[in-house]
Amino acid sequence: MKIDLRANPFYLTEEDCNWVHETIAAMSDEEKVGQLFFQLTSSQKEEDLVELVETYHLGGCRYNPAKARDVWKQNRILQEHSKIPLFIACNTEAGGDGACSDGTYIGNGMKIGATGNHDYAEALGKMANEEAAAIGCNMAFAPVCDIYYNPANTEISTRAFSNDPELVQKCSVEYVRGAHQNPGFACVAKHFPGNGVDYRDAHLSNHVNDFSVKQWEETYGKVYRELIINGVEGIMGGHIMLPEYVKELAPDLSKEEIWMPATLNKTLMTTLLREKLGFQGVVVTDASHMVAMTNQMKRKEMLPRAINAGCDMFLFFNDPKEDFQTMLEAYQKGIISKERMEEALTRILGIKAHLMLHKKSVTELVPQEDVLDRVLGNEVFRKKQSEISQKSLTLVKYKDKEVLPISPEKYKKIMIVHIKGQETGMAELFKLCGIQGENPAEILKEKLCRKGFDAFIYESPLEAMKKKALAGEKPDLNLYFAGKNAISEFCDQMDLVITLCDVMSGRPSFGMSKGGGEIPWYVFEVPVIAVGCGQPTMLADIPQVRTYINVYDSKENTLDALVEALLKGAEAFPGKDPIDSFCGLEDTK
Repeated sequence: MKIDLRANPFYLTEEDCNWVHETIAAMSDEEKVGQLFFQLTSSQKEEDLVELVETYHLGGCRYNPAKARDVWKQNRILQEHSKIPLFIACNTEAGGDGACSDGTYIGNGMKIGATGNHDYAEALGKMANEEAAAIGCNMAFAPVCDIYYNPANTEISTRAFSNDPELVQKCSVEYVRGAHQNPGFACVAKHFPGNGVDYRDAHLSNHVNDFSVKQWEETYGKVYRELIINGVEGIMGGHIMLPEYVKELAPDLSKEEIWMPATLNKTLMTTLLREKLGFQGVVVTDASHMVAMTNQMKRKEMLPRAINAGCDMFLFFNDPKEDFQTMLEAYQKGIISKERMEEALTRILGIKAHLMLHKKSVTELVPQEDVLDRVLGNEVFRKKQSEISQKSLTLVKYKDKEVLPISPEKYKKIMIVHIKGQETGMAELFKLCGIQGENPAEILKEKLCRKGFDAFIYESPLEAMKKKALAGEKPDLNLYFAGKNAISEFCDQMDLVITLCDVMSGRPSFGMSKGGGEIPWYVFEVPVIAVGCGQPTMLADIPQVRTYINVYDSKENTLDALVEALLKGAEAFPGKDPIDSFCGLEDTK
């Protein structure tokens, strides 16, 4: 396939085009194969980083979360020892905290969508990646341009801007526009051909987009076409099946081929994305350890197949030596043709030349360290974060019109019920390592107490039993039934309940209660305000609540904005529901 390096998204000069072609011509087989790989660095030791880039000639790196200065040092080492400058990517979907752990969180996609103002998406793209650029990153694996159609989908959730393709299109394009205000910075939009239809998580299972050709063109297709027109440099291929479109483009394929995920599907990656949509930029696979990819075939077959399908870069080694050798052998045996290799390398180096990486010194590729002090967490970013928090507050359901505003005179005693998601193995590991985020229920309690309320956090019978067990006492199973007190006795303890749904993924975990406070069975006995500060679909789990608010995250400035709005009343919630938070269920209304 002929690639026009003078056109969108490269826009190269003749000199830059010559650099691309001459560099490819001078490369060894090993250097060519290395450019196909994006690796997730697992060590920050200089000797390990040097060995990685000098042995495997990597095209790009992503890295595990770390403090800004640690990432800055790592990026310096990587670029100093790379013959061809690296793509260094970060997940700045919601802010600079996706580039380094002390970066500024601006707001997740759905929070931006709830404001209804796509200018905030531009601000997100600019600010998040200004911090990323300060530590030496040059590529964002963002924006997330998926469309949140299925309320049971927990893989995308608040990462998506909306379930409205028009809003997703505008916000995605504006994010890229904002990111491009940082010179030499690229975006990789994800996850083609579109997540959000299936309820399943591609990390754990297959993922299917079952839209018809017409449906896809009017939704996901519309979003990707506009991103391509507006010069997005990269697209991340998702391990997502799109069978109806494959049948349309290649009706003679076997069923097995029709139901192959995009990253391994030439019809989707080459015929649809390249030929039909006209995308010339670089295509990166999603992570190659996700089950929706690994469950299709042997890894030895999977690596070259992804490249032959039309992906230019393969995201993450399993074992570096093994994967590198697999790809090298596939090239040297002709499984990956010289033509296909040159095509991939032309796109990879073409985008590097577009970013002017080949003309920059190491100190330009990774700025001076003092830039960090000027950029990270500056006041402008923090103000924008607070502004978005206030503008996104969404009063989704308001059946008891007299509940708001709240005041200490009206509701002195407030019980906070902290509903959490089911913990993953990773969350448990973080706990064991002493890495835990702040408790939003505790933060909310303190903020309410400072306003004159007597706020307290509900302890469930299950939590009480766990405490006894941890203290070496034998749990009393009768505690399980302790919640079944007289209703008047239960309600005397509080004037108002705030149910804080702190569920970032999966479904809520209500514990063992059958009459305690975890599940708000008491909505007609005492006023209840439910707040979704993670997934925005909690009404499906607690449809009985009569006042429901979505705030989209549990950051401290978000809880500040929430408390102020609760004190002011219903008019202080300007956000517009970016999805159907009622989940298409009549009983939730």
